Amino acid sequence: MATAQKLSTMVNGVAVDDLFATIEAVKATPSIAKFKFRIRNQWETGSSNRSTAQTFTGANQELSHPKPFVLEADEPGILLGKDLAANPVEYLLHALASCLTTSMVYHAASRGIHIEQIESSFEGDLDLRGFLALDPNIRKGYQEIRVNFKVDANVPDEQLQEIVQLGTGHSPVFDSLTQGVPVKVTAKRF
Repeated sequence: MATAQKLSTMVNGVAVDDLFATIEAVKATPSIAKFKFRIRNQWETGSSNRSTAQTFTGANQELSHPKPFVLEADEPGILLGKDLAANPVEYLLHALASCLTTSMVYHAASRGIHIEQIESSFEGDLDLRGFLALDPNIRKGYQEIRVNFKVDANVPDEQLQEIVQLGTGHSPVFDSLTQGVPVKVTAKRF
């Protein structure tokens, strides 16, 4: 006689029972919460380069994606590139957008909040005088990033900000950008 397998409850496309099982597993064995993500980058020419994400460490084991993810980067023509791909600061906005959205969706699902749709727009201000070392008082990176969400969810309008705060309150990328993160850089010859 075949045994019936319990299907996980789905909220916002998230397997909520599996999410809670993961939370319990991390509580029981905290070491499985440690992950190390990595990419390898290869410069091609000019502003064009390519990163590959293939392996990562998590849950006390070495893991790999079923196939490598390749991320192309370039600069627009006005910044002397060939405009063959998004530039690095656009990827930073994408990383922030996708992490905030995923964090919002997962944490809303864990609270039983059904989200029908999320759209967002991100824009940031850069001043090339910082990058070009023309003015030491101007940041090289973004001076400000503005985020606007449109959310359709099963909550009253006054609770929409709370849903967005689920993203900002739990996003690793948001935390890294707003709290800073040590970056250690080394170099060696081929």
